[in-house]
Amino acid sequence: MRPFLLFWRQAFTLEGSATTLVLPHVLAFGVVAGVVSAVAWFVERQFHQSLALAVAPYEVAGAVLGLLLVLRTNAGYDRWWEARKLWGGIVNQSRNLATHGLAYGPADADWRRRFVAWTAAFGHAARGSLRGEPDCPEVAALLGADEARRVAAADHAPGYVALRLAGLLREATDAHGMDRVAFLQADRERALLIDHVGACERILKTPLPLAYSIKIRRFLVLFLVTLPFGLLDEVPSHWLIPVITVLVAYPVVGLDQIGIELQNPFSKAKLNHLPLDDITATIERNVKGLLAASC
Repeated sequence: MRPFLLFWRQAFTLEGSATTLVLPHVLAFGVVAGVVSAVAWFVERQFHQSLALAVAPYEVAGAVLGLLLVLRTNAGYDRWWEARKLWGGIVNQSRNLATHGLAYGPADADWRRRFVAWTAAFGHAARGSLRGEPDCPEVAALLGADEARRVAAADHAPGYVALRLAGLLREATDAHGMDRVAFLQADRERALLIDHVGACERILKTPLPLAYSIKIRRFLVLFLVTLPFGLLDEVPSHWLIPVITVLVAYPVVGLDQIGIELQNPFSKAKLNHLPLDDITATIERNVKGLLAASC
């Protein structure tokens, strides 16, 4: 798509946007601003008193609020990017493990088929574990229904798959004469897969501190609810205040929501979650390709 068309499409698309999530909150702040405008207009007409506040404090508070939101958004993006790098590691380690097993493991066709199937299953099991989805049809297609049930019933599905991979490497060494050095290198690749999954679980189970989110949202609500009072003497008509408040609230509340969404990069319910389905499909396709190339 041309850059010109891509710009306008992304400017107005709702898919992958926080707009649908924040719109109710934005409209709520617009309603509050409308109430404030109506009360201020009534007080001025009936009592000749102004409810206006100085706008200068809002300029300072807005800068501080923007900085806090950017810092939290960056913290959320760091978590998202770290998770993506870890899954890049899972892709590479899966390829390396399959390469070592096929290059230095036994020539037995059944062992090679099982080894590649379990290697491909690791990514699917890790994805299901991080998403809380123990039943993965891809695992059943690779290993059969019985083994898929065992993987799903395991306390830690990726760990169970890694255990079976270790058993296959042990079988290759004891029964088929696999070189010990090659065994150690392949087992190292297998262990690194678990290290990457463990790091992903750290991200999943350790969200950003709740107190940080509460403090920012209280500041945000206080700023947007009182903003209409600071605009009373700054706009030619009180009835423009709700419009201006909505225009200010949309990016501010949107940044807050994006920071929340980025905290969990694995859940499909979150915006811009990692494309784990595509990543695990790539792993499966790659390792199967290595098996086909080695025949």
